[in-house]
Amino acid sequence: MTGDGSFLPDQGADIAAVRPDSIAAELDIQPGDILVSINGKPVPDIIVYRYLCAEENLEVEIRKPGGDRWLLEIEKDYDQDLGLEFAAPTFDGLRHCRNKCLFCFVDQMPPGLRPGLYIKDDDYRYSFLHGNFITLTNLKPRDWEYILHWHLSPLYISVHTTNPELRRKMLGNPRGEDVIAQLRKLAAAGIQIHTQIVLCPGLNDGLELERTIKDLGSFYPAVQSIAIVPVGLTSRREKLFPLRRVTAEEAARVGERISTWQEKFRRSFDRGLVYGADELYLLAGLPLPPAPYYDDFPQTENGVGLTRLFLDAFTTALASISRPDVRQRRVVVATGALAAPVMAELVGAAVTRAANLEARVASLANHFFGPQVTVAGLLTGQDLLKGLKEYVPWLRARGGSVLIPGVMLKRDEPVFLDGLTPARLAAELGVEVQVVPATGEGLVAGLLSPPNRAGKPAGGGFPFA
Repeated sequence: MTGDGSFLPDQGADIAAVRPDSIAAELDIQPGDILVSINGKPVPDIIVYRYLCAEENLEVEIRKPGGDRWLLEIEKDYDQDLGLEFAAPTFDGLRHCRNKCLFCFVDQMPPGLRPGLYIKDDDYRYSFLHGNFITLTNLKPRDWEYILHWHLSPLYISVHTTNPELRRKMLGNPRGEDVIAQLRKLAAAGIQIHTQIVLCPGLNDGLELERTIKDLGSFYPAVQSIAIVPVGLTSRREKLFPLRRVTAEEAARVGERISTWQEKFRRSFDRGLVYGADELYLLAGLPLPPAPYYDDFPQTENGVGLTRLFLDAFTTALASISRPDVRQRRVVVATGALAAPVMAELVGAAVTRAANLEARVASLANHFFGPQVTVAGLLTGQDLLKGLKEYVPWLRARGGSVLIPGVMLKRDEPVFLDGLTPARLAAELGVEVQVVPATGEGLVAGLLSPPNRAGKPAGGGFPFA
């Protein structure tokens, strides 16, 4: 890295698309061209690209597929985008994880899934852009320069424990640096930090957890959140470190400790700071905390507070419909075992409001990863196929539908983890499968708004038959 925060020259950025009517389109920049530099500086990722493009006067170097180089002088409005789109947010590759975490979920996955699911990333740029958690263990001096120069804030850090020896053991990295020193460095630069602790019974719980919470709390306001997430284990742990799940009793005890820690932090900071993942409370059989517990909901993507938002949104959406006008209809809502009790309560409320609605909740076992994996997002198409067959006769009697949340599918493509599509699932079952947004409003719309003749459900989502 040079002194101005830019990386040394590299291969450039592959342009995947050019937006119509943009500056780039007017200049005849084409997909397949290579963006070499802006104002003489290499562009390693979308972060640097956005910073450099903020200027009004640009000198853009483009390399054509045949090898010709164009040097384009551009005058534009401040912050006006060039109209370029790239295949990935990092143009110099993805930083892969070098750790061998004792609890790594990727190591527990069976073969045969989509290739992208086996990628272990530990890229600080994805942390800044998308909230991915990183360990800080693979940072080189030039990476630290980059983080500090471009002030990448906030970052999401997997801490797990502040005990240096224990952390090196849990990460499977004997050369891992002291995370306290690294957090101190980030805090001194004014970078906000969101942290997570994957709770592994017998390793980082008990007194070790108390130490970690105390240490991380001392970094407020740099540390803005601490999430405690129960370790996720599949049945594919052959030759891996012996771990066990958090029990319901252990989850309840941790929930009680979180309440105590929150009381202390709120007195000092007017912020709860430490939060339990939804799974922790569902596992313990405890009521989910109310919305104020989560403050500004800093880690919903990590499963912290997402269920509370879902519940509140469902209640509001259902209450907003004064007299639900639903034709005679049967619906089966597919979900994992963890959320099934909550989902049954919500579906029951909808049935009470809409006299013509008949609905059941299918609590599906995970045969692919093992029955101990109980979250809906990790159910595969084959799991749904096996678990929903018993509901088919009941649904066919009234031309009913299966509702599945969009969280079961790949973000940018209608496909389950095992490659099965909702359309294929519908064909195999012989009933309509309706994908709905994984939100409270989405569930209300899916239950009360059947697909119309045009094929689009009145309340959102998409049907397959």
